[in-house]
Amino acid sequence: MYIQNVDQLKMGSVDLKTLANAYPDLTNDERQLLADIRRRKQELLSEINQLKDELSEISSDIDGMDTEEGAKRKNMAMAKKKFNMDPKKGIEFLILQNLVKETPEEVAQFLYKEEGLNKTAIGDYLGEKKDFNEAVLKAFVELHDFTDLILVQALRQFLWSFRLPGEAQKIDRMMETFAQRYCQLNPDIFTNSDTCYVLSFAIIMLNTSLHNPSVKDKPSVEQFINMNRGIYAPPPLLAHIFFSIKTEPFKIPEDDGNDLMHTFFNPDKEGWLCKQGGRYKSWKRRWFILNDNCFYYFEFTTDKEPRGIIPLENIKVREITDRNKEHCFELYSGGNEVIKACKTDSEGKVVEGKHTVYRMSASTAEDKDDWIKCIQQSISHNPFYDMLAVRKKKAQSRN
Repeated sequence: MYIQNVDQLKMGSVDLKTLANAYPDLTNDERQLLADIRRRKQELLSEINQLKDELSEISSDIDGMDTEEGAKRKNMAMAKKKFNMDPKKGIEFLILQNLVKETPEEVAQFLYKEEGLNKTAIGDYLGEKKDFNEAVLKAFVELHDFTDLILVQALRQFLWSFRLPGEAQKIDRMMETFAQRYCQLNPDIFTNSDTCYVLSFAIIMLNTSLHNPSVKDKPSVEQFINMNRGIYAPPPLLAHIFFSIKTEPFKIPEDDGNDLMHTFFNPDKEGWLCKQGGRYKSWKRRWFILNDNCFYYFEFTTDKEPRGIIPLENIKVREITDRNKEHCFELYSGGNEVIKACKTDSEGKVVEGKHTVYRMSASTAEDKDDWIKCIQQSISHNPFYDMLAVRKKKAQSRN
């Protein structure tokens, strides 16, 4: 006699009384074993269906890559990664793959419009003293429209599109090209581009003096005007520039493709692990990357963004036993503190994690031991966190 009610098997739950009626010849232990087997069967079927869905998604991605458009997207993503690591090699790859033509105009368009590029790498490439790079710099600056903008506004726009390199000669070439473009679009403001160049440098230095914490003696508006008396600029204009910069410093652009890109290209350890869910204790296969005192996990190795990030600060790692999985270990907090982590939800929003424990399963005992060793080496310690935890306990005990 077989159980016909499928609801009895949901979530691995089987009514032992029903089993007793169905199998009167079995002992209680045998019925419990049968219930465990049926529950495990349902779990395996659920995992199989999940793997089917994942394989279907991977197959769709592979099919998309086989198309000309898919191959182009893949090559463009690779070109960005190469550029962020080495700008010269990235541009060479772009040209080799026919993603851009070998012209200053097309390369400049790539640097100006493409998302996900490292702003420091853009600045380094534009500042190189080579004929082609200088031509790209000129074309890049010409993509900016400074018409009818006061000089501070034009500088804000220009310096947001890349990060100024550290070498004085590179900065000199870039600011000279900027001054020429600004004067071309605004011919009635400065008598020559040299004046615009000098005043632009003075503004950048003022921004550093006013907003760099290491500069203790901040200049006054009178000092700024006196320092720039030789420039063809009336004192009211210089005063306006001073207060504009004092009120709103130049924004430094984020390095779009830098920090994570370097992390994912140079990991301390990477590989597949099974991760146990929080609310539902099912296991899902995830690609993990360990670096920079953080534990990142992805749904697929081809994903650009991690599904979750677990900072390895003031947490611990230990080997544990799980009856459903072999070679397990877990990250846990010292007490019942929530681990500071974040993940992407089903709608693509980044939300804070609420776990006190993260449990993983490796494929072999050796791999498990290696993960534990590498994680232990990556854990950072902040003594303030311990002090805060002690204060919390004291406060709770008084209440």
